[in-house]
Amino acid sequence: MDAFDDDNPFENDMERVPSETSSTSKVNISAPSSPPPNTAQLLAPSKPYPTAATQRQPQQSYKSDFCCYRDRWLHSGEDAEILITDAQKTSLNSNTPYITYVIHTGTAEARHRYSEFESLRLNFVKLYPTLIIPPIPSKQTIGDYATRQAKAKEDAAMISRRKRMLQTFLNRVARHPILSNEHVFHRFLEGEVSWTEVLNSPPLSMLPKNILKAPSHNPTDPNASPAYAVLPNPTATHPLRNPDQRFIDSEVFTSKFANHLSGPMEKVTRRTLKRWSETAQDYSELGAALNGFSLNESGSLATAMEKTGQAVDTSYMSTTRLLQELEQNFSEPLHEYTQFAIIIRKLLAYRHQKNVQYEMTQDALEGKREMLEEYEKSEREAKRLEEALARGRTNGLTNSRSEGQSSENPDEPASVYLPPHPGPSPYKKRAPGMGFLNALSYTLHGMMDVDPEIARRNGIGKTRETISQLEDALHLTAQDLKYSSSTIQADLDRFQRQKVADLREMSINMARSHRDWCKKNLEAWQAAKKEIEKIPEHPNSMPSPQHAQAAGPSTIRRDSTATINGR
Repeated sequence: MDAFDDDNPFENDMERVPSETSSTSKVNISAPSSPPPNTAQLLAPSKPYPTAATQRQPQQSYKSDFCCYRDRWLHSGEDAEILITDAQKTSLNSNTPYITYVIHTGTAEARHRYSEFESLRLNFVKLYPTLIIPPIPSKQTIGDYATRQAKAKEDAAMISRRKRMLQTFLNRVARHPILSNEHVFHRFLEGEVSWTEVLNSPPLSMLPKNILKAPSHNPTDPNASPAYAVLPNPTATHPLRNPDQRFIDSEVFTSKFANHLSGPMEKVTRRTLKRWSETAQDYSELGAALNGFSLNESGSLATAMEKTGQAVDTSYMSTTRLLQELEQNFSEPLHEYTQFAIIIRKLLAYRHQKNVQYEMTQDALEGKREMLEEYEKSEREAKRLEEALARGRTNGLTNSRSEGQSSENPDEPASVYLPPHPGPSPYKKRAPGMGFLNALSYTLHGMMDVDPEIARRNGIGKTRETISQLEDALHLTAQDLKYSSSTIQADLDRFQRQKVADLREMSINMARSHRDWCKKNLEAWQAAKKEIEKIPEHPNSMPSPQHAQAAGPSTIRRDSTATINGR
């Protein structure tokens, strides 16, 4: 595997030069941008967000107007922490039992099941398609249901893990500079109304079916332009003509980051935790064996054996504690960042689709303009033909009279007649001298039963109307692309600062856990060593170096048989 280079494009580089091939750098919109002007300001100064593994920092309050009491509490500037205190089994309003999580936000209490947390996050993704929405713990796998069957949802370890990660999710949202202001989140924490009622009320009830055909800054805008309805719906794999190099670098780094976390890091972490668990189990069995063995001895040996067994038991308990801390403060945040990488991929895919929308709208507009030009060219040709036909009809009588004269004067060139344009009525009086061509035109016109002139002019009108819609759509896609690029880049910069702080805390917590484990084991084994040293030495043991030097060299050769027999 290639070395994992930390060439992170999410880092905010003030000297970065915009790519010349960037489509957004070529957009020149005279009208003001559609996003709110304070969005980037809200994202830019955000501090790293604490998790369950980080030190919590009080959130400074920048707001003066609050939508509800819960909003005021979240932005009070104090150490406002959301807690999930319990997970209870209930069957309220359901035919089957389920687990509900008790949420405490200051003095308020709310109860929500896992599916409601999942619904909250999915609606956040639709409401804010340009923000990194924190992940929630993943669902149970099919293997878990197959092995545990009906008990899969009641697994104590899984419920404890969900409690911790759902609490982390709520606190990440609460410390987000934009998501924390969403009243939907406040109602979720209040618990005064059912989640079904929240889903069926604005703004969630106003969400469009396809967020690509809605404004990026406000998908629920009721006054959105109808031009959004004509926007194309590209796939995430559609190629770009002029990609933005910044986001290409972001996609490459995100893939490397995700592959590194989900590959070597998680694999080694799982293997390490598994071996620590096996070691703890071995310590448990060894401690029980030593304690039982000490009962068969007496004196200082029994005391030393018992103390050794107690030291092994201490190693078992400290290893179990170490295993729990590694699981909570390292393994779970590591898996969370694997989910973050997937979320960022989807976020960049949304921005990619918006860029494709802009280019496809450009192509459609250019195609319609070329079609209009062809129509207008045909219209000019038709007018010129009509003028020629008019001149031919006025000169028709003169030309017919000159036919006899032209037969007498063969050297004189004959007049040129142009066929008339077919009119709407096949019974129109024909000019003399145009019988064959007019008859052919009227016959074809009768077979088609369509007036080409009317069809052409209708096509010109419809094309001009489509061009007007596409011009509006191009303006909207340019604004959406500009807003999406700036907001996503700002949130990626915020995420990078959060990631650095979290990984630092994860490393510090791992080191602290190992230090505490070593301290507890050292104390226990030092106490065991003192008891072991009280055991009298073996009578046939070799003298210490100090005693040997004091006694001088021995001239008596020791008999090995005497050593074996203990003499």
